[in-house]
Amino acid sequence: MGNLYLIRHGQASFGAEDYDVLSPIGVRQSQALGEHLAQLGVRLDRCVAGDLRRQQDTARLALEALQANGCAVPAVETDAAFNEFDADGVIYALLPGMLAQEPQALDVLRNRVHNRSEFQRLFASIVQRWHDGTHSSDGLETWQAFTARVEGGLHRVLDAAKRGENIAVFTSAGTIAALLHLITRITPSQAFALNWQIINTSLSQLKFRGRDVALASFNSQAHVQLLRAPELVTYR
Repeated sequence: MGNLYLIRHGQASFGAEDYDVLSPIGVRQSQALGEHLAQLGVRLDRCVAGDLRRQQDTARLALEALQANGCAVPAVETDAAFNEFDADGVIYALLPGMLAQEPQALDVLRNRVHNRSEFQRLFASIVQRWHDGTHSSDGLETWQAFTARVEGGLHRVLDAAKRGENIAVFTSAGTIAALLHLITRITPSQAFALNWQIINTSLSQLKFRGRDVALASFNSQAHVQLLRAPELVTYR
């Protein structure tokens, strides 16, 4: 059987003008992951990443660390199917319909950096409505369209895979949640309950033979735990 490693990108710049940039912590997380994979002796035959900057930079930094530790590394292939869903688009499309129940929502969004727990509660509620489809799409990628996009990317990776290959996919937490939903048949709500637990640069392992895929491990964070650096364990 082959191994498919799902890797969430390093910490991005939450609350900054451009979120899609790794923070200094995100850079260190990515390097630590590559160093850890080298210590484990993991040989990567292929590497795929979405085309978001934070995904591409995480892949580049992890592979550079692998290579610096004497491991051969593949080139990074790009497939936008593994991009995150448009969280800002979902928020601003669904928020108006929630203002009667959440009159403080706009203030929460404006001050999300200083009010993270309330923002998380509000965002989880918005995502639930997105799953349920209780909104007008108006060009917004639906949950069903998002999972279909992600499934297409998974099938492209599997169809091109050779027997016994080790393949890394650098992606995002929502994409990993969608894959868990597709592979394990848990509900979207259950998948996103797990999504909130996925730390930056965590590693989830899938076993595959052809298009048959099974979850082997979820959200491993050994690479940062072993460093005894709690500041590297981040969720956003």
